[in-house]
Amino acid sequence: MTRMTVWFLALLFACGSALADPPQDYPFVTFDQGLRLAKEQHKPVFVYFGRFGCAWCDQVNKQTFVDPELRALYIKDYVLVYVDSESGKRLRLPSGERITEADLGVRYKAFATPLFLYLDADGKEVARIPGIQTVQNFRDYDRYVMEGHYRTQTLVEFLRGKP
Repeated sequence: MTRMTVWFLALLFACGSALADPPQDYPFVTFDQGLRLAKEQHKPVFVYFGRFGCAWCDQVNKQTFVDPELRALYIKDYVLVYVDSESGKRLRLPSGERITEADLGVRYKAFATPLFLYLDADGKEVARIPGIQTVQNFRDYDRYVMEGHYRTQTLVEFLRGKP
């Protein structure tokens, strides 16, 4: 290997690994752990689908999830789950079925990342949010879920009528 090839591979590896990680200082757990904890703690689940090399994930991590008030709010209100939508890491679903994180990504149609899902404590999807989001967006989504608005209106209806 040439020196240039080694340098390029080292740079690619260093950049790629930074882009694959969930936001720092958040207590993310695996999907199967998250569903179990949600039932135990009677909390909804916030699922972050990311993937290796996702520049948009990196952007939302660095511009949105760094907000300390947002971090405190989401740690208090949710069981936090991170799923690498292309990973071969194996999970065991409540049914006992074993699948990979990539399989889970397919089931939840996480074909573009980032994708954020809000699940109730029983694992039922209550909101689906694709793409880069702001701190204020996540505060609004939190109100939608935590105040139970998802039971009577769509997220779009809620956001149109929000104070």
